[in-house]
Amino acid sequence: MRIIVRLDVMLARRKVRSRELAQHVGITEANLSLLKSGKVRGLRFETLAAICDYLDCQPGDLLEFVREEEE
Repeated sequence: MRIIVRLDVMLARRKVRSRELAQHVGITEANLSLLKSGKVRGLRFETLAAICDYLDCQPGDLLEFVREEEE
């Protein structure tokens, strides 16, 4: 099983730059880049909530579950 991060898609839809989101959420641009690429092992709910609040979206808009056999 795998979780796909769709943050880059939502940033494009909302016309928000990574730098702007990182500043609002309170994380570094480097950590936001790692999150966008899916190279993180975990994400705090507080951070996820701040991202969703700023982008006016739901967690399901940012994250997608994919079963191994579907890959």
